[in-house]
Amino acid sequence: MAQLSLTLKLPFYRLNQVKALEFERLTALNTQVANELLTIDKKERSKLTSAAFHHVEISSNWINQTIRNTNARTKVKRFKRMWLETNNQSYEIAKRGNFYTVSFNLIRGKKGRIPLSVHPASHIEMLDKIIAKEAKLGSLKLCKSKKGIWYALISVSMEVPDAGEVKGWIGVDRGQNNLAVAALRGRFGKFWKGGRVKALRRQFQRTRRQLQSSKQLKEVKRLEQRERRIMTQINHVISKELVQFASDFGMGLRFEDLSGCRSTMFQRKKVKSDASQNRDSWAFYQLEQLTRYKAIKAGVPVESVPAPYTSKSDHRNGVLGTRMVIGLRGLTAIAVMLIGMPRKILVNG
Repeated sequence: MAQLSLTLKLPFYRLNQVKALEFERLTALNTQVANELLTIDKKERSKLTSAAFHHVEISSNWINQTIRNTNARTKVKRFKRMWLETNNQSYEIAKRGNFYTVSFNLIRGKKGRIPLSVHPASHIEMLDKIIAKEAKLGSLKLCKSKKGIWYALISVSMEVPDAGEVKGWIGVDRGQNNLAVAALRGRFGKFWKGGRVKALRRQFQRTRRQLQSSKQLKEVKRLEQRERRIMTQINHVISKELVQFASDFGMGLRFEDLSGCRSTMFQRKKVKSDASQNRDSWAFYQLEQLTRYKAIKAGVPVESVPAPYTSKSDHRNGVLGTRMVIGLRGLTAIAVMLIGMPRKILVNG
């Protein structure tokens, strides 16, 4: 059995202002506790428990997790914000009517857990498995978005069946002009164009330059975070379509093993100055990671193959120097060649 770990992001449903302000106040108090811990010697800090903070009104199970999180961050000098977090023994998930609730208690000395309704979003199936004890709960973290929306971040782990036998393999090649190309041997290839991503990177680069010249550094940081979120969403969409594409044909996915490629890819300074051409911002690893966990959930096997000479070899017999692929060109040829390469890393099979 393969192990699948997920984090569910559940927004609170119609959270009133009193509870939102209480979350904000206790988060600030929790941050203060974390910064106090940083002033204590590391050896002494590792021995502390919630008993050392009995004067703090936050419940002991949340304080203990704050101590663990602070000890794990060895290089931090000061926390801007330490979110409230607890383990799976301090909360529970239930369904009341048509609503899903998360029940927990934040205040020290008070018994009973207060149920708060959450919006299930696209996690209804997983929440039902949690309630049926088919999935194991992890930690719970309370956090707030920049728009002021409070979320419950819940980590979940469960066992899923290993990927079964497949009819064949779909080679996936990643690039900049085409973010991904999936090809079936002797059939056709599916392209995910990179033109939109290039245009977005150029646009963000121009805007950042203007803001940097006017010393608006906070706005620059905000734009960088927005750009990162957009690219992550694009990779999520591509990875979902890749897994669905493989599932429809009953095949597995094969990627090039691009570990350490940044140190081997040569780029001129002029090329790197263009954000749309700079390979350092190429999110190829993120695309692979997102595809892997979605593939585990769907029962699609994923393998990695050695990257050298994939574009110079014949996919039929592995002969170096000739690449005879009829009807397929460029990245599609490389993707088809990946089908016939020997595997290097077997992920979930």
